[in-house]
Amino acid sequence: METTASFAAGTPGLAQALVLAADAAVLVSWWKALILALPFYGWARLVSNVYDKHAARFHLKREVWNLSHLCAGLAALVLGLAVPAMAGIGGIGGFLISFAVILAVLAVDIAVFPLVTNKDPRIPEAHRLRLDLKKLFEKKDDGKDKNAGKAELTIYKPDKSRVGVPAAETPELAVRIAAEQIVMKAREARAQQLDLTPGGKDKPYVLSMLIDGVREGGEQIPAQDAHRIIDFWKAAGGMDVQDRRKRQTGDIKIERGEESFVARARTQGGQAGMTLSMIFNPRDAVRRSADRLGLLEPQLKVVKELTSVNQGVVLLAAPPDAGRTSTMYSLLRMHDAYTSNVQTLELEIDDPIEGVKQSLFSPSADGPDFATAARSILRRDPDVVGFAEVDAESAKIMARADHERTRCYVSMKSGGALTALQLWVKAVGDPELASDGLKGVIAQRLVRRLCENCRQAYKPSPDMLKKLGLKPESVQQLYRKGGQVLIKNKPEVCPACGGTGYIGQEGVFEVYLIGEEEREAIKTGNAQALRAALRKQELPTLQAAALKKAVDGVTSIEEVVRVTSDTPAKPPRQGGQQAKPAEVS
Repeated sequence: METTASFAAGTPGLAQALVLAADAAVLVSWWKALILALPFYGWARLVSNVYDKHAARFHLKREVWNLSHLCAGLAALVLGLAVPAMAGIGGIGGFLISFAVILAVLAVDIAVFPLVTNKDPRIPEAHRLRLDLKKLFEKKDDGKDKNAGKAELTIYKPDKSRVGVPAAETPELAVRIAAEQIVMKAREARAQQLDLTPGGKDKPYVLSMLIDGVREGGEQIPAQDAHRIIDFWKAAGGMDVQDRRKRQTGDIKIERGEESFVARARTQGGQAGMTLSMIFNPRDAVRRSADRLGLLEPQLKVVKELTSVNQGVVLLAAPPDAGRTSTMYSLLRMHDAYTSNVQTLELEIDDPIEGVKQSLFSPSADGPDFATAARSILRRDPDVVGFAEVDAESAKIMARADHERTRCYVSMKSGGALTALQLWVKAVGDPELASDGLKGVIAQRLVRRLCENCRQAYKPSPDMLKKLGLKPESVQQLYRKGGQVLIKNKPEVCPACGGTGYIGQEGVFEVYLIGEEEREAIKTGNAQALRAALRKQELPTLQAAALKKAVDGVTSIEEVVRVTSDTPAKPPRQGGQQAKPAEVS
């Protein structure tokens, strides 16, 4: 002890504190050491049994995370012993401070891992880690349904009241379970939407899902069972169950364990029968800023130029379910809704936009048509208007608007910029009137993003690059979809994408300004001159933008061909070896 004391006398600061802490550790009671070890035991169990396996499963730099956990544990031990010694506090007070410091450091390490990793797009929503201590200790609701254990979802109506669970062994409970199962299947498959549609007269219904923009499924459900499932979700959405013709919509909040989401149920009757569509988290799907839409840098510059003024018509073109609403909402948000009068006319309001007056158009036999509703809005002297649809009559009204005082964003179903311009002229019926107010056109499609967890790199052949219009010396590698990963040298379905090879979607665009040269070509009906004028702007076409995404590793060549081809086409041969599962380190 004399050697230790003499060393401590000449060692200032932390070193001296550590020496004193070491002396204290020799004299500490065994039960204190046991208590100090308990947080380390719980922390180690959590890190090894949950965090380490989670990192390995989703390729989250497992070694880096394990090293950071070890450093956190060491820091907790050192600080736990050093802080009381540095403060000169001994006895039970020093012990309590040590315990508190250890708990604090380990708690920070426990909290940081899910906070960081949950932001990784490779981790599906259902598999994200949540630390909700409140739910661990809160008392069970005394009013909870006795049969809730047989139903896996907690369902809330639009008025926030909970949908009760029927009694056990009743037909109503069987319907509830069947209705839940189609939603759980869709969520586990990462579907944005499920559809239950009639297969024809006296034929079973068909359950399909939209996963990353691609229709999948085809499970058949007996018509009688499908009708009961549809009625269940209609009731849950606050709709009129007895009305089997009218289009109805209702938002339903659903909870499953720690996961909470909103399903927008939409039903409509037809000659073949009722149909049900359920869109999951519809508001999140359309909430994207302009820099997150997928625009390339030169395209984003043009978009900012277009949104800097409140004049003229800008066409927004895309096929159905290809992101038109997201783009229109994003452009509207780029205008200051507090200094400008910004309005919309929509068939369905997907997301409330702060400061924007959004009008819902509900078609009915005795109500005004879309053109009349559009005229009514334009008479209110708006600065900016977003029209979610357009027909021949409304196009004429929009073309005659006061373009010196009003910006009109016109959303239309079209495959590309040139086609959109031609459809606009046809709808207006007068090339000169149609071209006078035009300021720009934005066309888009959606490509699926490759799963970074399992995508496969390969070296493309020169012939392939030549067919794509790419220079062989500028492209060293491309990526194809994987779908499998190697875990302990065994191929398994990729847990991130579920084996599809893709996660999420991203827009590919072509954006053009309409100037005097373009307007003159539109007036004369000269398609070749219009195409040449657009080409002079030296902005990426849809195909060029999609290829740029493939070269950057965002998507695959197969996806580029699928999205940019108007008719199904066989992708260029890639060359190289067959794709192998990605390895898990």
